[in-house]
Amino acid sequence: MSTDVSIVIPCFNEQDYIGQCIDSFFQQTDGLTIEVLVIDGMSTDNTREVIQAKQKTYPGTIQIIDNKKKKTPYALNLGIENSTGKYTLIASAHSSFDSDYISAIVKQFDTTDADIIGGVMETKVLNETPKSLSIVAVLSNKFGVGNSMFRVGIDRPQLVDTVPFGIYKTELLKSIGGYDVRLIRNHDIEMSKRILAMGHKILLLPKPKCYYYARENFTGIYKNNFRNGNWNIKTVYITKKFSSLSLRHFIPLLFLLSLVLPLVMSYLFVWFALLSLLSFGMYGALVFSQAVSIKKENPKASILYAFICFFVLHFGYGLGSLLGLLSFKKLF
Repeated sequence: MSTDVSIVIPCFNEQDYIGQCIDSFFQQTDGLTIEVLVIDGMSTDNTREVIQAKQKTYPGTIQIIDNKKKKTPYALNLGIENSTGKYTLIASAHSSFDSDYISAIVKQFDTTDADIIGGVMETKVLNETPKSLSIVAVLSNKFGVGNSMFRVGIDRPQLVDTVPFGIYKTELLKSIGGYDVRLIRNHDIEMSKRILAMGHKILLLPKPKCYYYARENFTGIYKNNFRNGNWNIKTVYITKKFSSLSLRHFIPLLFLLSLVLPLVMSYLFVWFALLSLLSFGMYGALVFSQAVSIKKENPKASILYAFICFFVLHFGYGLGSLLGLLSFKKLF
């Protein structure tokens, strides 16, 4: 029997998340045949045992493929290489999906000329606390993540520059050579930009939805966004194209520079320090207003935690970009 959809899941030490991710694909497939390809970076926890248990629950549908290079783009390309379905869904061990996610999107390919289709991503956490709920709210807030439409939501289908866990035409993925393995991060947005430049279309749907389970502490948020920001600069350096990313990816860097550059200039003219103070004050006021709005929308969230999370998110991202910029003598 031919496979309709191949599902590629890169993972490493995801024992707490991989099980529910796999389960979400077997809630309802509407007659579609699927295969799940878990590309494991040689996990050292109980991830393998969890996957093996799921293989017994869903016999003949789940494969484990070793990713000895342990980097995500290599894992994704291994998945694409081994995909036998007409379509390929790129997932994450930290994700789960509505029961009709696959079937509803596959049907859309018959009514649209898009080559990649995905649903809006709703951020969740495994453990709901005032801190974790505040983190979720910030990661779904326009001031927190910019104009990333798949994070903040849409009311109707629209063409976008990328989707989080999209379903692709497998033939397209194979024909373009998959992901750029030089990019440990940003390989997804870079590939989307590359596909768009070839004249293909990416469609985002308001429903069905996919879900991403966020890190639940500020240390995790900081590290993740620092690395994202750092890799923004590396991505431009490696691809030699600013178009590999979008303007929103550089906003935290510009904000941080609005603080740092006036402080540097204040060694020559003291009053320049006032510009840093003004920029920081305006930012703080905006953050506080957004934190208050978050509390109004969800009484279980915390103004203080939301306030801190905005700072951690933006400063981590901006600092990563700044240090990435300083690490290169030139971009080209």
